[in-house]
Amino acid sequence: MVQMNATDQSQLLSKIQEAFKAAFDVDPQSVSMETTASDIPLWDSVGHLSLASSLEEAFGITLDVDDLMEMESVREIVRVVTPKLAAKA
Repeated sequence: MVQMNATDQSQLLSKIQEAFKAAFDVDPQSVSMETTASDIPLWDSVGHLSLASSLEEAFGITLDVDDLMEMESVREIVRVVTPKLAAKA
């Protein structure tokens, strides 16, 4: 498991918040580590693909089907994205 310091996690969350804004047009500040799909009305199956695309663009990574299946909350998105960023670095 990849460990992150608070600054890295804050920067990661900030990029995730921007991806949520791009995908769902929500206030980035309304997105936290505790945000789940049920908190965002547009986060349905189609919205999930839009979010995945926004995340791939924001982080310069590729998400596979297994990744998409796991990403049901911001916390899970962080868990999926972190090792991909470490591998890219």
